[in-house]
Amino acid sequence: MTLQDIQKMDKAFLTPDDVSCVLGSNPQTVRVTARQRPDLIGFEFTFVGNRMKIPRIPFLRFMGVNV
Repeated sequence: MTLQDIQKMDKAFLTPDDVSCVLGSNPQTVRVTARQRPDLIGFEFTFVGNRMKIPRIPFLRFMGVNV
């Protein structure tokens, strides 16, 4: 998945699987870092139970996309 793919989506929330390709990381690394060192994650996220949810528009802004 690319940043352009994320821009074209209509979903309100992304998953670590969605953003890991753009970040050049592993989805599990994104999850673990968000749990253990949330200060290192530069974009908004929340956990609902065990699921990590990332708001799409704030993530795009973090990546430098004008939305």
